Amino acid sequence: MQPLQDAIGSLPREVWLDNQQRQQDYDVHRRTESIVMIFTTGDGWPDITVTRETGWDFLQETAVPLMMAIIKQHYPVGGTIIRAMAAKLLPGEVITPHRDAHPSFHNSHRIHIPIKTNNRVRFMIDGQPHRLEVGKAYEINNQKTHSVMNKGEDERVNFIFDYVPPELVASQSTGV
Repeated sequence: MQPLQDAIGSLPREVWLDNQQRQQDYDVHRRTESIVMIFTTGDGWPDITVTRETGWDFLQETAVPLMMAIIKQHYPVGGTIIRAMAAKLLPGEVITPHRDAHPSFHNSHRIHIPIKTNNRVRFMIDGQPHRLEVGKAYEINNQKTHSVMNKGEDERVNFIFDYVPPELVASQSTGV
């Protein structure tokens, strides 16, 4: 995980601000910043289009091997990664309680890998607080109400990816 942490940590601020689509399309992410590698809106599910975004060039060398290792260890191989990104929550900011309702979320595994955090970050899932540790990967049930608050003085950065197992893959294109 260290190579991905180093790659994300070395990127200049303008890379975080390059793609604002998530912030514009999803109100709960309005107060975040992201480096998007792979993305789908999920339109037309299950026949979706998955695209490589600008973050691909910055992170694929370190992120793809890590994602593949996690998949190989915990999930059936042969599926498709339909979203992958680094997501930042600045100090004092909040991702308000929400549930991810799109069918693509019902059919995928959402994996969070904390890259940078502080002891004043609280990730709430179904009313329960969770403290995610750097260096570990977590599957988050985003079908339950979840939120994040960063009351610390440092930013919180997670690498997040959504993996659709092979038995649920339809005709996605371009994903990993």
